[in-house]
Amino acid sequence: MTESKVLYHTQAINTGGRNGKSQLPDGSFSVNVSTPKEMGGKGQGSNPEQLFALGYSACFNSALELVMGQQKVAGKSQVTATVELLADPTDNGFKIGVELDVAIEGKELSQVQELADKAHTVCPYSKATNGNIDVTVKAVAYQEI
Repeated sequence: MTESKVLYHTQAINTGGRNGKSQLPDGSFSVNVSTPKEMGGKGQGSNPEQLFALGYSACFNSALELVMGQQKVAGKSQVTATVELLADPTDNGFKIGVELDVAIEGKELSQVQELADKAHTVCPYSKATNGNIDVTVKAVAYQEI
């Protein structure tokens, strides 16, 4: 790793892999992990792809809000991360792909796309996945959820 000032660190512990439990060492968060029914599992818990989608959407939205603040753009923002587990024919294993749907209330799609593209250059998840997985960033219309 490069010489960078550590701003925060955390750990998570998993036992049982895709059919187990993941938790933080202090016990403040834990989740049962289960292979999805679509992959032959029981589907009685969250799976790593869902957890990755939660983290990436939150991290990317924070980066988007940073960029919006720098450019003095106001509005509610939403990021939907769709994570797919894909077969990897190169090693007969697996890989993931991500689509990030980015919306800002009251803004034109062209402006949202420009801001989203800038956020993609500063988001830590985007930096970590750059060149490793396929990530598509797409502006979409804002819809209240």
